[in-house]
Amino acid sequence: MLEIMYVIIGLLVGGGVAFFYFKDRNKKDDAEYQHKVESAKNKLKEIELKQRETEHKIKEAAVEAKSKAQEILDEAKKEEQQKRLQLEKQEEKLEAKENSLDEKVKSVEEQRDKIKEKESQLSEKQEEIEKARAEQIEQLEKISKLKKTEAKELLLKQIEIDAEAELVNKMKKVELETKEEADKIAKNIITGAIQKYAAEVASESTATLVELPNDEMKGRVIGREGRNINAFEQATGIDVIIDDTPGSIVISGFDLVRRYIAKRALERLIEDGRIHPTRIEEVVEKSQAEVKQMMKEFGEKAVYDTGVTGLHPDLIKLMGRLRFRTSYGQNVLKHSMEVSFLASALAAEVGANEDIAKKAGLLHDIGKAVDHEIEGNHSMIGRDICKKYGLSEPVIHCVEAHHEDVPFNSIEAILVQAADAISSARPGARKESLENYIKRLRELEEIANGFEGVEKTFAIQAGREVRILVDPEKISDIEMMKLAKNISQKIEKDLDYPGQIKVNMLRETRAVDFAK
Repeated sequence: MLEIMYVIIGLLVGGGVAFFYFKDRNKKDDAEYQHKVESAKNKLKEIELKQRETEHKIKEAAVEAKSKAQEILDEAKKEEQQKRLQLEKQEEKLEAKENSLDEKVKSVEEQRDKIKEKESQLSEKQEEIEKARAEQIEQLEKISKLKKTEAKELLLKQIEIDAEAELVNKMKKVELETKEEADKIAKNIITGAIQKYAAEVASESTATLVELPNDEMKGRVIGREGRNINAFEQATGIDVIIDDTPGSIVISGFDLVRRYIAKRALERLIEDGRIHPTRIEEVVEKSQAEVKQMMKEFGEKAVYDTGVTGLHPDLIKLMGRLRFRTSYGQNVLKHSMEVSFLASALAAEVGANEDIAKKAGLLHDIGKAVDHEIEGNHSMIGRDICKKYGLSEPVIHCVEAHHEDVPFNSIEAILVQAADAISSARPGARKESLENYIKRLRELEEIANGFEGVEKTFAIQAGREVRILVDPEKISDIEMMKLAKNISQKIEKDLDYPGQIKVNMLRETRAVDFAK
């Protein structure tokens, strides 16, 4: 029973505690609830305020958009109105142009009608003119007793004669002016080139004088029964001329190498005093070896003086042989050096390649060093030598073309030929025998006389000019110019001559009539 009471009391106490606990807790929950409700109301008010502000902004934006739309609409209407006005103006202009074109078309048609009418009138007048012309021609034929074709041929022939005479005069004038201008330019170029180089000009002689200390030495040179002089001539291949001239002996020969060897050998024998066949052979052999060395030195000096580089040593030795070679009395090595200088100077004047002209000028006559051993033209021999020693193609062409054996294909080849002619034609540079001189003059006259229409030919000025008289009945002025060209080409082809030859043609015009 007590236990039940304790249980009941316990339950009552626990229930009271629980009551007060839940009561206090409910109060707290109500307060929180009230706070949340107040907070929610405040937020709701804020949301409503923002919503009102947003609705206000939307209304303002709508009003502004409506205003802008109205402005755009107004502007579009204005533009449309302006474009409409422009279109109206363009339509007015097009209408005005159409009216103008209609008027022009009408005017053109009127003019076309007038032109047709005038053409018709012109046709009628042309027929009248043709009829009158035919009548005039018929009357002229009766008066002149010539048919129309005959009168036409006569008139054309007279016009042709007059035109030919006028053409000849103009050609002569143009040729003279061109020649004068060309001569002036050429003289300036050549003078400038020659002024840059001036060398001594001296012809080589075919005889050499050897001085003797006394007349007794002359007898020793001859030897007993002439054995010494015979041995000397046999060893050297040179003629020794011993005459009554006191204190000297003459060595004669066309080969300069042999003559120079003979001169050195004879001078050494005279100096030594021992003169007999065995000693002569020894001295001649020694002199030959010395001359070979001199050839090399002459070639090296020529290359050095001219400034030419890149030549093979054997080619330089071959160049030295030209020191003992002559052409019409002119030393070929000196001539080659002179051509080298002149060709280089001419190339500088006209803007050509100076190195090619200089090297080709020095080597242009290299074939003459061996032309007595090899058959053929020295130009072609020189070409083969240059190819053998690896010279460039432009230099080889200059060598083979300097006597026009092949056509020119470079300005340097022409300059080398010009320099060769200048060097050969200088006063005193060359000489020839009287027999060859007369033969050349005779051949020159024969070439000119071989052309039809030539009456007489005279070679004058030592063969530098050939004066030709032509038959005026066979050769006209125009044909005379052509004939002069043909003769000059024939001379170039058939004759070998230094410098140039002037072909001067003369035609006498005669007018004969009789008073009756």
